[in-house]
Amino acid sequence: MFLALWPGNVYPLGASWDGKGTNFALFSENATGVELCLFDKDDQETRLTLTEVSNFVWHGYVPGVGPGQRYGFRVHGPYAPSEGHRFNPNKLLIDPYTKAIDGEVGNGPEIFGYSWDSPEEDLSFSDLDSAPLIPKSVVVDQSFDWEGDQLLRTPWHETLIYETHVKGFTKLHPDIPEELRGTYAGMSHSAAIEHLQRLGITAIELMPVHHFLSSPGHLADKGLRNFWGYDSVNYFAPYSGYSSSGSLGQQVTEFKEMVKALHRAGIEVILDVVYNHTGEGNHMGPTLTLKGIDNSIYYRVVEDDPRYYMDFTGCGNSLYVRHPQVLKLIMDSLRYWVLEMHVDGFRFDLASALARELYEVNSLAAFFDIIHQDPVLADVKLIAEPWDIGDGGYQVGQFPVLWSEWNGRYRDTVRDFWRGEDSTLGQFAYCFTGSPDLYALNGRRPNASVNFITAHDGFTLNDLVSYNEKHNEANGEDNQDGESHNRAWNCGVEGETDDPEVLQLREQQRRNFLATLMLSQGIPMILGGDEIGRTQKGNNNAYCQDNEISWFDWDLEQGNKDLVNFTRELVYFRHQHPVFRRRKWFQGRAIHGQGISDIAWFNPDGSEMTQEQWDIGYAKAIGVFLDGNQLPSVGPKGERISDDSFVLFFNAHYETIEFTLPTALAELENREWIVVIDTKEPRFVQEERLYKSSQTVTVAARSLLVLRRQG
Repeated sequence: MFLALWPGNVYPLGASWDGKGTNFALFSENATGVELCLFDKDDQETRLTLTEVSNFVWHGYVPGVGPGQRYGFRVHGPYAPSEGHRFNPNKLLIDPYTKAIDGEVGNGPEIFGYSWDSPEEDLSFSDLDSAPLIPKSVVVDQSFDWEGDQLLRTPWHETLIYETHVKGFTKLHPDIPEELRGTYAGMSHSAAIEHLQRLGITAIELMPVHHFLSSPGHLADKGLRNFWGYDSVNYFAPYSGYSSSGSLGQQVTEFKEMVKALHRAGIEVILDVVYNHTGEGNHMGPTLTLKGIDNSIYYRVVEDDPRYYMDFTGCGNSLYVRHPQVLKLIMDSLRYWVLEMHVDGFRFDLASALARELYEVNSLAAFFDIIHQDPVLADVKLIAEPWDIGDGGYQVGQFPVLWSEWNGRYRDTVRDFWRGEDSTLGQFAYCFTGSPDLYALNGRRPNASVNFITAHDGFTLNDLVSYNEKHNEANGEDNQDGESHNRAWNCGVEGETDDPEVLQLREQQRRNFLATLMLSQGIPMILGGDEIGRTQKGNNNAYCQDNEISWFDWDLEQGNKDLVNFTRELVYFRHQHPVFRRRKWFQGRAIHGQGISDIAWFNPDGSEMTQEQWDIGYAKAIGVFLDGNQLPSVGPKGERISDDSFVLFFNAHYETIEFTLPTALAELENREWIVVIDTKEPRFVQEERLYKSSQTVTVAARSLLVLRRQG
């Protein structure tokens, strides 16, 4: 087949169709040659040598080539791993800027740049052609009728995040047609959206949808798959395995339809993105894309031994974010997902790795500076997972303005409080008020703290109260993988049980965690499925479990029906009362002390907490008053916002405690209080339970009471 090749343009990178033909452009600073490889429907390959090079960009225009065309690149250059170069033209490479990918990476020695059976290991050179095992990049038509859709821009203080997985959420849903389950189309089905709406969710945070390495060899050998998707091989293409259509490039359209449907329902879409590493692994990993395009440019190699990689992620490699082209790749990807795919925000996996310009994490790194001034990205939600596995990688509270963070300290503190650990009361108070000790000093507000009890990585909420130890045997690693210190408590029995007392306590603990989460200042994030009692049977690292361990079970027992209804009531309660989602910090002085009017902390006897009492390690019960008349923010039209006032009694002790309604402040004298939430009960309180100032209120062991001021 004869195809003309014109010089084309250096910009944009990737494949760009103009209605008459397609321009192809690839950055490689150290390559000596680049071949564009076009594949027909029978997988017959036609190679075109790109002769035009401008600013290290190899480019060419092929008239007559359009949407649906499958392609890849072969890049020539030195194969010198000891010098950081791993060029091998026998390896077909995925375009890092392609907008769609057809199929999955296959397994076999062909996908490696070196010879498997060579005693030189990765220093050897492989002559095997990888094309049959490499998914092809696809030219796409970006046109789409958004019907006026725009980013929702839900204010941070009104945001409630639901972390979930496209496939896991929908795979077993009985009301979604079977052919749509596990796909973007399933996620946009009315049954899926109705559940989110009834729950009161304002944003879903989708686990990785960038096309990823789904069956790496070490998992394929055990009959397992990469379910979570934290091994990206491209940062523009939505994962093709979540498409309900077999048509080339249709995953792009299907993803857009999903976003449009969710937006129509008032739900933002936040993507979990993995710009810290790729699925190509370390020096023994496969050659799929960046490694073969220009290894030493795209990855951080060890300076004095560039055969090896700097690894701040535990996944074998780290992107070289200091290089302008790598920064451009990340920024182009982020802007693409906002402008072309209408995504509302991002959660950055192991974000500390992106801030390592040299070795230490630097909150003033170029990555943050560029995002800060970008007119597209400065107005979307930016969430950091503020740690990596390198030295000094734990950076909770250290990210700059514009950024919110997964507050790992909140998770650990609230878990410890409700399982009755000593020395947690003072830190619990900080966490409940949005963690001002972490975020108030650098100009950020309570929305900097994304509060969570559970996330995809670790126990589900049900398992947090059902297991003391991880049970990851199904992962095939002799239960050695996953976190061993989970701050979990099984309520007396490990795993499944029919003991009614244990089951009742577990249900109560689940309500304690959810109520604490919803009543805390900051941004709450629910792990998808926690509201329906989802269990992973004690597996706290189900990254490779593409099966019933990870898929949501929608066949609810009575306890879980009560739980989902209780969660809905909690979310509605939070949305209804701005005192629990303040835009600004509590005023006066620090949390500890007396005389403040918008918040006050009390002992069970009704007296205000003293500094000495905060330091008592064994205390496990506390009361807090929140004054709804002292809200410092105004509404969108400048109107004053006021709310009810509340008293909350927390009892993490194993015995019942009598709390006295406080009268120490003028706002508390001669008042009546009605109980609205008692976590000992499966639903919000229905019968009237009215108390007056100075009266004693019985708070059951390991429970939380919320009382609203009457009049």
